[in-house]
Amino acid sequence: MPDQPDKPLAADAYAALAARYAARIDTKPHNAYYERPAILALLPDVNGQRVLDAGCGTGLYAEWMLDHGAEVVGVDASPEMLAFARQRVGARCDLHEVDLSRPLDFLADGAFDLVFSSLVMHYIEDWHAPFATFYRALRPGGLFVFSTGHPFAEYTMSANGNYFAVEQVGMPWRGFGGEPVYMPFYRRPLGLMTAALSDAGFVIEQITEPLPTEDFRRADPEDYAELMREPGFMCFRARKD
Repeated sequence: MPDQPDKPLAADAYAALAARYAARIDTKPHNAYYERPAILALLPDVNGQRVLDAGCGTGLYAEWMLDHGAEVVGVDASPEMLAFARQRVGARCDLHEVDLSRPLDFLADGAFDLVFSSLVMHYIEDWHAPFATFYRALRPGGLFVFSTGHPFAEYTMSANGNYFAVEQVGMPWRGFGGEPVYMPFYRRPLGLMTAALSDAGFVIEQITEPLPTEDFRRADPEDYAELMREPGFMCFRARKD
């Protein structure tokens, strides 16, 4: 059943996928051996830091932050994914069902040292509102670290052939076992990504285009070879002045 207009874009897809996602996310090569090392490399020492995990999913990164001494607030739009996050982190983490495209008024100004978001922003059409919220919720000098789909890779799925447009596209996800699940998302050019950050007031410190690790090569040689030629994801680190 397709997502309804009042639902987050990928709500139905994640409802169908949640159990399989939770079972495989720790070791799935595109995540464990490609995106994860790259985004973790952009993080500061999180010990003693207050972190907003924006789009926490099944709680993998929330657990990592907690294990490294952070205090974590996790938000996600999928109740099915949050149920697995609660199983994973229990009462150690404050979890909320929240659509990031809508106001997050319960977050206090300057309440966080770090906003972290792994492969979530491409489900949101307009980045300006969530980025403004993240900026407001960060203390001065706080960091926003996130990953998203690479615009070069996602342009190959473009519906209208215009790289400079923001448009909804999608693809069947086959990497979690079982029947493929069609996953919709929004693609946009790199210039609009960086503009949304600067419009919110962030200073971009680093942009990373990851390469797959040797563990990826051993797990999936074919996809490893592809990602050594063509990008799949990219990661950003930005600072609130």
